[in-house]
Amino acid sequence: MSSTEHGTTAQTETADREIVISRIIDAPRELVFEAFTEVRHLSRWWGPEGFTTTTRAFEFRVGGEWDFVMRGPDGTDYQEWITWTELTPPERIELLHGETRDDANAFESVLTFEPDGTATRIEMRTLFPTKELRDEAVEKYHAIEAGRQTLSNLAAYVTADVRKGAES
Repeated sequence: MSSTEHGTTAQTETADREIVISRIIDAPRELVFEAFTEVRHLSRWWGPEGFTTTTRAFEFRVGGEWDFVMRGPDGTDYQEWITWTELTPPERIELLHGETRDDANAFESVLTFEPDGTATRIEMRTLFPTKELRDEAVEKYHAIEAGRQTLSNLAAYVTADVRKGAES
């Protein structure tokens, strides 16, 4: 079996546990990547529309953690926790995301940043432990739309920075 065939088989086996969202962002890859690596950026764009993010702890390194609270438009607080499992600047970020460090339902995400001319193609591939957890995230938390909104917020944030930098 070739590596291509094997990769396809592996993806087929996880398809029912996965959400994949991508977007082209009209900004250089290094800037888009940086928006994920510095808390001063993350707190300004992270999350779906109407959400705010308050960081309690942040260390961007393999094994480092981001402990934060997202507040929804209705005032509900959502405890969140991320640990970085692999970093390849400015190409790739792998992470584990749950409510807390010991969350048995935590999911894995891989973000890739590919140059697309002067723009960046970002892909967010999220793999849940079970199909049921993936389905709950989609149905109860609107994970697909929330992911799209999050990448839209990122795009608006970094392209505003690009324009601001061009005007300086």
